[in-house]
Amino acid sequence: MSKLWGGRFTKKTDQLVEEYTASILFDKELAEEDIQGSLAHVTMLGKQGILPADDVEKIKDGLHRVLQRIKRGDIEFSIADEDIHMNIEKTLIDDVGPVGGKLHTGRSRNDQVATDMHLYLRKRVVEFVDLLQKLQTALVQQATANIDTILPGYTHLQRAQPILFAHHMMAYVSMFGRDIERLQDSYKRINTLPLGAGALAGTTFPIDRHFVASQLKFDRVYENSLDAVSDRDFILEFLSHASIIMMHLSRLSEEFILWSSTEFHFVELDDAFCTGSSIMPQKKNPDVPELVRGKTGRVYGNLVGLLTVLKSLPLAYNKDMQEDKEGMFDTVRTLQGALQLFAPMVATMKVNKDRMRQAVNQDFSNATDIADFLVGKGLPFRQAHEVIGKTVLYCIQQGKYLLDLTLDEFKQFSSLFDDRIYEVLQPENVVNARNVYGGTAKTQVVEAISRAEQELAATADWITEYAERSR
Repeated sequence: MSKLWGGRFTKKTDQLVEEYTASILFDKELAEEDIQGSLAHVTMLGKQGILPADDVEKIKDGLHRVLQRIKRGDIEFSIADEDIHMNIEKTLIDDVGPVGGKLHTGRSRNDQVATDMHLYLRKRVVEFVDLLQKLQTALVQQATANIDTILPGYTHLQRAQPILFAHHMMAYVSMFGRDIERLQDSYKRINTLPLGAGALAGTTFPIDRHFVASQLKFDRVYENSLDAVSDRDFILEFLSHASIIMMHLSRLSEEFILWSSTEFHFVELDDAFCTGSSIMPQKKNPDVPELVRGKTGRVYGNLVGLLTVLKSLPLAYNKDMQEDKEGMFDTVRTLQGALQLFAPMVATMKVNKDRMRQAVNQDFSNATDIADFLVGKGLPFRQAHEVIGKTVLYCIQQGKYLLDLTLDEFKQFSSLFDDRIYEVLQPENVVNARNVYGGTAKTQVVEAISRAEQELAATADWITEYAERSR
């Protein structure tokens, strides 16, 4: 029999079964991680005296040669060998002879594939923290460059109160900061070694799991062998975090799409991140944010798909769990592509300050400040709210804005109005009146930018440390 597991079988596997059950077409992406884990495993087998030193060195040398061949694209993976583990082992045996078959001593494909995915996601998490940090940096730079730019703030997509554009950008810095925190926290669960759990119950060989963990720079090992081979929580956690990141990107995408429209004209995306129309030559379409908004759904789908696969599985490993990889790889590629594009798109975005200011001057987003002014004069807020509501209605009927009214017109609605109302209504004063921690006042936003810069530096240090640990 050509199968490495074929001793018990009397028939060849049906060709359709081979094609249906093989995972090599997608799990070949784990090739480097598979060899990385195998090198640590065989080193441990030698240390424990399970394999003689000569065999260990032959296997290690062979694994290094196989890895170089894979990197050069010299190996043609076979569906007949099912998965990346069997393909590598067959290639190793072809290279070093029967001694290559000793590599699998004391382990199973069940704990092997779990180890590969832990190694794979460990690297990806550090990469995504790095990409998010770059996006935060671009947002902070836009905030710094637009510290005096005022635009309408919205609730219900209706103009609500004037805010600093920098304040709006810093809101997304905070969102992506939480995304970074979640990824960093997930690292400790990803960085747990399943190897040594065997198929489900451990192994009869005197292996040293903690030595393998140290070789692979894992912080700890799974406490329970059943849990080690059946756990996919760490993938679910990654898919969940990726879904939240994509949701945040999608929200920002929606704003860029709206803001770059003729109706808003608040920003202009660089030509490098837009496309044109095949029929309408005047068009400049925000395709990058539109695609990010659209691709968010597929990332959600990958999360729900794996949750559904796992929801009824008994312990320990089941073939259903082969479905954990394609969605994970797809999410990695989708999120990677979005984040790689977003930072330079934000960095090169032009902000139309005059158009934003014009919008602020032609709305009633300063109305709340009139109510606050009257409250300061002793009028209860609910009565002040009614007064301003009537004042705004009058403006709408007269085709005016609040700053267009004369003092006599204001006094029609309350005798408490005086000349200071015009100072209160100026957009800069409206913004700077929100001088509370986390508010839109310039002094608060400047401090928020300073705090963010400190956090960016701390994140950069984390990336440096954990990138080295994850190699």
